[in-house]
Amino acid sequence: MLTETLKKLFNRDLTRLKSEIEAYQNEANLWRVDRGIANSAGNLCLHLIGNLNTYIGATLGGTGYIRNRELEFSLKDIPKQELIKMIEETTAIVRETLDQISNEQMNSEYPLFVFEEKTSTEFFLVHLTTHLTYHLGQINYHRRLLDGGV
Repeated sequence: MLTETLKKLFNRDLTRLKSEIEAYQNEANLWRVDRGIANSAGNLCLHLIGNLNTYIGATLGGTGYIRNRELEFSLKDIPKQELIKMIEETTAIVRETLDQISNEQMNSEYPLFVFEEKTSTEFFLVHLTTHLTYHLGQINYHRRLLDGGV
């Protein structure tokens, strides 16, 4: 039951992420930082892609993805269409992985030690949805502030 809810939330918010990136009218603004904004929308997008591919795709789905977190915040000027493609691929990986998760796995300990204490897979996946939503809000604000529009 929770797995179905998580699939809907991840799909909803990754679809919104794609829409936010598509909504940038000036592609250069994806990489702009200004007015005390520390991270560009492009870098936050890369961070979300890296995060979900690591903690869902690689850890739970066995995709073999290897994360380079430093690059998520240092790469610049990746074309908008490439970011969109990466979001679409991540959406598919999240969906396919969650389709394979059993209730037993959800209730068991998450395979990686990420926080100060061990957590269940269920807890960690809920955390990942809130992490996605948090950065999605930052991207929306970044776009409206630095690129204009609604």
